Amino acid sequence: MGSAKKNTLSVSRVRVEQVPEGEIVGSSQPRLSWVVEASEPDVEILRHELRFETDAAAGDGRGEKREVVDGAGTVLQPWPFDPLQSRQEGQVSVRSSDSEGQWSPWSEPCRVVAGLLHASDWSASFVTPRTLAGLDDGAPFVFTTFELDELPVRARLYASAHGVYLANLNGRQVGDDVLAPGWTEYAHRVRYQSYDVTGALVIGRNTLGALLGNGWFRGQLVWPGHRSSYGENIALLAQLELEFGDGTRTVMGTDRTWSARATRILADDLYDGETQDCRIPLLGEDDAPEQEGVRVLEPDAAALVTRRGPPVRITGRLSPLSSSASPSGRTLIDFGQNLVGWVELHVRGGEPGAEVTVRHAEVLEDGELSLRPLRSAKVTCRYLLSGVGGSETLRPNFTFNGFRFCDIVMPAGVELVSATAIVIGSDLERIGWFESSHDGLNRLHKNIVWGARGNFLDLPTDCPQRDERLGWTGDIQVFVPTGNFLFDTSGFLAGWLEDLAVAQKPDGGVPFIVPDVLREADPAATGWGDAAVVVPWNLYLSYGDKAVLERQYPSMVAWVEKMVSLADGDSVWNASGQFGDWLDPTAPPDEPGQAKADQAVVATAHFARSARMLAQSASVIGKSRDADHFMDLADRVAAGFLARFVSDDGTILSDCQTVYALALAWDLISDETARLGAGRRLVDLVEKAHYRVSTGFLGTPVILDALCAAGRPDVAYRMLLNTEVPSWLYAVTMGATTVWERWDSMLPDGSVNPGTMTSFNHYAYGAVADWMHRALGGLEPIEPAYRRFRVRPLVADGLDHASVVHVSPYGRIEVGWRREGQGIRVDVAVPFGCHAEVWMPGDASPLLVGAGHHSFTGRVPEWYPASGAHGD
Repeated sequence: MGSAKKNTLSVSRVRVEQVPEGEIVGSSQPRLSWVVEASEPDVEILRHELRFETDAAAGDGRGEKREVVDGAGTVLQPWPFDPLQSRQEGQVSVRSSDSEGQWSPWSEPCRVVAGLLHASDWSASFVTPRTLAGLDDGAPFVFTTFELDELPVRARLYASAHGVYLANLNGRQVGDDVLAPGWTEYAHRVRYQSYDVTGALVIGRNTLGALLGNGWFRGQLVWPGHRSSYGENIALLAQLELEFGDGTRTVMGTDRTWSARATRILADDLYDGETQDCRIPLLGEDDAPEQEGVRVLEPDAAALVTRRGPPVRITGRLSPLSSSASPSGRTLIDFGQNLVGWVELHVRGGEPGAEVTVRHAEVLEDGELSLRPLRSAKVTCRYLLSGVGGSETLRPNFTFNGFRFCDIVMPAGVELVSATAIVIGSDLERIGWFESSHDGLNRLHKNIVWGARGNFLDLPTDCPQRDERLGWTGDIQVFVPTGNFLFDTSGFLAGWLEDLAVAQKPDGGVPFIVPDVLREADPAATGWGDAAVVVPWNLYLSYGDKAVLERQYPSMVAWVEKMVSLADGDSVWNASGQFGDWLDPTAPPDEPGQAKADQAVVATAHFARSARMLAQSASVIGKSRDADHFMDLADRVAAGFLARFVSDDGTILSDCQTVYALALAWDLISDETARLGAGRRLVDLVEKAHYRVSTGFLGTPVILDALCAAGRPDVAYRMLLNTEVPSWLYAVTMGATTVWERWDSMLPDGSVNPGTMTSFNHYAYGAVADWMHRALGGLEPIEPAYRRFRVRPLVADGLDHASVVHVSPYGRIEVGWRREGQGIRVDVAVPFGCHAEVWMPGDASPLLVGAGHHSFTGRVPEWYPASGAHGD
């Protein structure tokens, strides 16, 4: 006789909130997530048991606690134990039980570290050098020394800065953060970091301190580069807490007893670079005559907060692709990839004080670095060599650059031993991939990934190289679906949204950039302000996080109400003076905002979409009355759009690709005749343009969806594969390794576009990857966090196979399709606890499948209607 097959359960990927394991959390009741896997897909999970083991050295509350939680939920579940206390450390493990009472083994433990949860936990003060930290001075080392007769069983450093800092204990760098504490709305929120330094202490004399740089707090920001946006004084906050075996604790923090001295860093700036005199030790001379005291700064109102996502770190290293002499005689190095970070040099020889200079650029012109696109940013690192013999390592500490190329000037007698490109960025987990049989699409997707890596640097920036590098709201508004698929941005963007909310104007206006250093009096830019609604909604869709909707809800409402105040009696926003469809390909080089799309059409379309998203958000968080109100508003705005801008035959005011794309992709035309006419007109415009793109920042993310909604996925795919300028693949054919700001940042003859907006690393047009994932890859979420998802690949002519992988909060999803003769094979991997709707080409209804690996075969019609990802 046969016997029932025994199910095997396992639990993995236990996470605390959205921070990497071991990073401090700023909540006493952090949420927990984990992934369950089962050998049998139809098993029912009834409960989970969670175990919290407090560290033995944690004082009160040590030991083990367990709680059983009923239900199948595994994503962002409430903390089931007593609230954490400040400084409490431990580890959480999870096991799950099925309906037969069978328990999985315990998961691997996940470390939990509570930060300083109350303002009263801080005894340290911000301190600044008395004279050594002037605006034109170098980076000081602020420090203290202390004696230890015995080693603590645990030692933890909490630190922050006005500016940026590198902590150091006994000559060793503490932690691997870059540019800590990062950039926030400093008047409201300043992040702090925490480091376990138990192993770095010694019996006897210890020296604790930090190098202080200007960073975003006091360095240049915004064109043409004004300084001291947040204050004149860079300062350090540090609190070292020692716990000894007998239970006693010692706390020492920055106060008036600390000291400061000059270091080898003579100048530092995010835009201009860094200058070092390597004849001086990095941390300065121990007996430097200019050593001085510090002064304590008056407390400010800013809250000290933990980071929601991962820190900025070194994430990669690249060796040169080639090295040659430029026409001017400089050593020119090509790293083969446009990246963000710095160059680390190893040199040998040279007299004391001999100068080595490194400059950076994204592209070349006439064999030399093309520096004009960088505008006023000098992006230059200068090193005065120690000349002590042997090799020297040269690298900056408080700057970064966007570059593929660098040139180096060295005096005679200095040998370049090696050059390495150091890649930095927020250390986000990669969770999404795309691959196909088309090399150009694969390169495009790789470029988009590199663009995100470079511009997700502590916050979502527009570009990483020129005198800008700012958190433009419009760029992330269009890119957020792509970014969420490729990387785990859950904490990264949630933290940035908190800054958006505190920077928002009392009347609901959303700053153009966040953190807001432009400080416009009345910001109200369609497509930019909508980030207040679009980003939190997409975080909820991608990760299932209701809390981000609850936190951001007042901000979301305020922006929509701001648009209400700007609309006329027909709920039409007659906008003017907008960014609009920024960088329309027909805009003159010196007029990037001169677009074909009528600004009122664009603004009203965004108004309708944001009102609809707000209504959906209100429904999710239980505000049903608000949901009805804002859905009614969305309907009124759409009706106003139809009446004011759309003719009976579907022609839309200003008659260009962007206005049709917005109307069709966002379902703003309720009249069927007009909708069909609009679709035909869009197709006609694209065909007359020979399938070239004619959209800017706001139309581009939805143009392919709109073509699919018009019933012409063939036209969408042909547009995607076009290599003529303007198109996505034009840059690929020109050797691009990231996405450009302009469709033609580089002209066909290899010269740089004469306009001022010529970044070669701008991810906005990379928003097309969202369509590639959903349409070509065939994967689209139906329920938040991909608990239920649709599989409906667009089997495009000329494409033999495509696949996507996405690690959702519930586990790894795989979708791939491949042509087999006249047919198609679709393979799907569904995580435990999830369901997929699989639409085979030509089918009138989907197949519903649960967890496991599934394969389907069918025939491929010439073309077929697109799925919900494409307009349903």
